[in-house]
Amino acid sequence: MNDFGSPGVRCLMDQMPSTVRGTHVRSGQVTVTVAAEDIVSALRLLRDGSDPCFDLLVDLCAVDCLGRTPRFEVVYHLYSLAGNQRLRVRAMILDDPPQLDSSVEVFPAANWLEREAWDLYGIRFRNHPDPTRLLLGEDFEGHPLRRDHTIAGSRIGTESSTAREGGDE
Repeated sequence: MNDFGSPGVRCLMDQMPSTVRGTHVRSGQVTVTVAAEDIVSALRLLRDGSDPCFDLLVDLCAVDCLGRTPRFEVVYHLYSLAGNQRLRVRAMILDDPPQLDSSVEVFPAANWLEREAWDLYGIRFRNHPDPTRLLLGEDFEGHPLRRDHTIAGSRIGTESSTAREGGDE
């Protein structure tokens, strides 16, 4: 695997080689995929043990790739203030229902971002300090950004709904 000149990727490859699953660059941004069970340790290492350290969680987002195994992934967008560098860290979620350890202890800013991923995608974050919905009411059923979520009686993300979307022009 290539570290693409990223000190964060090099740090992970040197100190946690068994957790790194892959690396790539897209649109000039380096991405490292790590084992889901090691996500908190990897993020802590990038924050505390990398030179420069990645001390800012810019964003956390979820991805639903319906039809692919694993279906869900969580992506952490990190930034190094000292090094003026960005790093994208991905964790593929194999669990069903999808769950991942919470990163709030490493990056407190992850609190609301993880709640948003739970609310919209149904990804649970173990040991989260407040695992409640953020955007939708507690009585709301389902997770609207899942590709198989039902809207007004029809399931989105299926061949029949895709055909209807491009339909009558």
